[in-house]
Amino acid sequence: MWFRNLFCYRFTRPFTLSPNELDTKLSERPARSVGTLEPFYTGWTPPLGREGQQNIHVTNGCTMICARREEKIMPAAAVREVVEARAAEIEEQEGRRLRTRERLDLKDNVVLEMLPRAFTKSSRTFAYIDTRDDSGYGRLLVDAGSTKKADELTGLLRETIGTLSMTPLVVSHSPGARMTDWLERGSAPDDLVIEDECDLRDPDGDGGIIRIRKQDLCSEEIRAHLTAGKRVAHLGLTFDDRVSFILDEDLTLKRLRFLEVIQNESSDLEAETAAERFDGDFSIMNLELSRLLNRLEAAFGGVAMEESLNAA
Repeated sequence: MWFRNLFCYRFTRPFTLSPNELDTKLSERPARSVGTLEPFYTGWTPPLGREGQQNIHVTNGCTMICARREEKIMPAAAVREVVEARAAEIEEQEGRRLRTRERLDLKDNVVLEMLPRAFTKSSRTFAYIDTRDDSGYGRLLVDAGSTKKADELTGLLRETIGTLSMTPLVVSHSPGARMTDWLERGSAPDDLVIEDECDLRDPDGDGGIIRIRKQDLCSEEIRAHLTAGKRVAHLGLTFDDRVSFILDEDLTLKRLRFLEVIQNESSDLEAETAAERFDGDFSIMNLELSRLLNRLEAAFGGVAMEESLNAA
């Protein structure tokens, strides 16, 4: 349940559905097995798994949801082999080469034939709605390893509830420029600590990316890259000795790790069931992530919501 990545969205209108109303909406699109001729299907499933009955779990004013995707496994090499064999057979019979469009149609037919016999795999994507922030609008936080995964969940949520007014987190100051400034000065503000990993990008866009791992980022070598015009694309940070992460210039967080002090707090919880353990860990996590996001927003000049609200 502990999030490993984080995509943060801000609602541009108050999220007004109560937990029970949201559960009712999600129940209209339940997760199920993928159909015989479907390449995939995504629906909602209880965050507690077999321990839960509802498609939501509420703790500390935060509402956890979970999307489950089941998809057919179609190895590209296997599809290509069948397509090539059939294309060669047709070309030999008709004495001509197949056109690109014909090959694409042939591939579509092969995929449809193979779908009923394909194995399936499933995956879950967790997210939660946090309406406790001072703006009165709230956040949607998604644990996804890629933009595609995050978009799939937000798209499914929008489709399920009918409307979803939100935008990716936008701040007043450029995160890339501000993180570059931290490296140039040799420190981040207050309870943010620079770790030993970053990517430096040529701002012209045509240059390469310098990936730096397990090095002192305040060294003269790094400073020389900055002097030459390189800018930070993402940076390893630790917050308050409690959470470490890689912060991207688009404000996504990757490789989240909840450090020893938090793990000790989790271990000290008295939980007799898996549901109680989930509830306790979720409570600790959403409080920590709320503190962390508030700190990051402040470090980058606050949330730039006014234009988003006017456009909504």
